[in-house]
Amino acid sequence: MKFTTLNETCYYFDAVVNIGYVHRGDNGMLIDAGIDDSIMRKVLKELKSNDLPVTHLFITHGHADHYGGAHFLQKRHDITTIAPKFEAAILQNPTLEPLYLFQGNDPLPELHNKFLEGKAIQIDQEIEAGTHEIDGISFATHLLPGHSYHQLAMEIDGILFAGDSYFSEEQLDKHKIPYITDADLTLESLRQLEDIMCDGAVPGHGVFEKDFTQTVKKNIDCHESLLDWLEDYITEAGISHETIVSDMCEHFEVKNSQLSSWLLYRTAVTAYLVGLIKRGKIDHYIEKNTWKFRKVQS
Repeated sequence: MKFTTLNETCYYFDAVVNIGYVHRGDNGMLIDAGIDDSIMRKVLKELKSNDLPVTHLFITHGHADHYGGAHFLQKRHDITTIAPKFEAAILQNPTLEPLYLFQGNDPLPELHNKFLEGKAIQIDQEIEAGTHEIDGISFATHLLPGHSYHQLAMEIDGILFAGDSYFSEEQLDKHKIPYITDADLTLESLRQLEDIMCDGAVPGHGVFEKDFTQTVKKNIDCHESLLDWLEDYITEAGISHETIVSDMCEHFEVKNSQLSSWLLYRTAVTAYLVGLIKRGKIDHYIEKNTWKFRKVQS
């Protein structure tokens, strides 16, 4: 994990899951908190060695790899924690993540893990998209849903801390079918990113880029390619949801050996199906108690 300077006030911890940091006088704000206590220990050690304060925490969205270290931080520092509306409900009630991934059933014990469920944290202020000033720290937030329901990216001092609104090319290649909840909203958010004027962006996974538009375009191309494949695959005769999930993962060489990862990919595949429904390319129906999808006849 490398502590990288971006400008006079903005930094980030370059890690598997990036953590932003902004220093303003006596205030220091972390953007996201990593996946667990060990990551936060390293962050706090680095900040202490540079004599940098920690007074605020902003969470971009309620996925455990972005807030798992926040509980440890709150136990050791008197901080103000800020989060997007709706996402705050998950941060305060982390079992909601395995619950919604498991379609509302009580999650099996194996789903209560640090990758799906962090420790509950206190949220002091819930915010929406717009301009804000909190304790003398002014910043803007952009609503960028699609990966998470009410994800907010933070723009401050010329730097965009983008959360998981886009992924590095390496991440796209690694996961094959990126985790999203709605393909249509994901693409809308990516096109919004192209219009944000700033000095550079830090994604949740990947490196800081001054010109991040090409990476955003690669994200758009990736999602459009997956939508095209799925549209070509679905027939007028209809295919079951379970078969689609299996065949799409098989085609893109996704290997799922654990229930938790399979649930993530099931959600992602469904997100592309939702995208095609919104575009009027396919429809869905129930046949013999099976959820099925078919191509819309032109």
